[in-house]
Amino acid sequence: MEWDAVVIGGGQAGLAVARELTQRGLSTTLLEKRATTAGSWRDYYDSLTLFTPAHLNSLRGEPFPGSPHRYPSGIEVAEYLESYAKSLTAEVRTGFTVERVSRRREHFLIHGAGGETVASRAVISATGGFSNPRRPHIPALDEFTGEVIHAAEYRSPERFGDHSVVVVGAGNSAVQIAVELSAYSRVVLASRHPIHYATNTPIPPNSRFWTWLSRAGRLPIGRWFGHTPIPVVDTQGYKQMIDDGAPERREMFVGARESVLRWADEREDKVDTVILATGYRPALGHLAGLEQFDTQGFPLHRSGISRIHKGLAYVGLEYQRTMLSGTLHGADQDAAYVARRIAETLG
Repeated sequence: MEWDAVVIGGGQAGLAVARELTQRGLSTTLLEKRATTAGSWRDYYDSLTLFTPAHLNSLRGEPFPGSPHRYPSGIEVAEYLESYAKSLTAEVRTGFTVERVSRRREHFLIHGAGGETVASRAVISATGGFSNPRRPHIPALDEFTGEVIHAAEYRSPERFGDHSVVVVGAGNSAVQIAVELSAYSRVVLASRHPIHYATNTPIPPNSRFWTWLSRAGRLPIGRWFGHTPIPVVDTQGYKQMIDDGAPERREMFVGARESVLRWADEREDKVDTVILATGYRPALGHLAGLEQFDTQGFPLHRSGISRIHKGLAYVGLEYQRTMLSGTLHGADQDAAYVARRIAETLG
């Protein structure tokens, strides 16, 4: 059987676009490598909370459960997505790992790790980035003999009790992890640039700020932002805690000798673990040899539509189409746009 569309990835972006495609009459199958349709939400650190309130995290057709004016946990999102998948009329196949996608004339072939090949007229990649953590080369760590992990490997603070930990980064995950660890460990939050906050005070979940952001998030201006880092959204008083020194914020370390890190002011600290909260890049290895990418690993696209191949599209990329494209709210809106464009392409 040849499908009209194959969606690769079963997180919020994949589920949202699968729903939109079937509503436009396109036969659609969704392929997810994990055993469930929770995306990567069960793989993040245990205490993860969203920096957008519940009412901005609903996908079309199913409201996010519970009070709309609260910040949900990552586990709540996972459970919501697993429930949402059950409402889809698209075929959903879990445990299907896509190794690569090729093209034969006007059709795509999706090659699975188990040897199965699925044919389709269109492919929408919604694979996120959790499986492709960004690990920049930091010359100052070349001589460091302590533990270095990425935030993707961090789950909870207990195992770091009484350790000396340096968290590298200035984004939302870096701040959340460093603040959480500071109750268990000696923590320094290090970055090359100052932390940029969306606001100077904590934002309550019922703030008018979210109304403004929701409206601004409808504008198709994502490409104007390029790969600009997302500012820290202070939902729990993070700025005040960091200003108070828990955790301590410092400029990036400049060198290492065995397990000792050296700072620009000549201070030296023995450090047990460095956690790289340095973000992720799109996990698009299955499109290697087919698509073209920029220097940051993002595909060449316009608002989620490939500039190289007719019928190839994306949902869930940061700033793909709007300033909120990397969130549940933004991915849901982008899904409708991409599905409409794919339906027009297929005729």
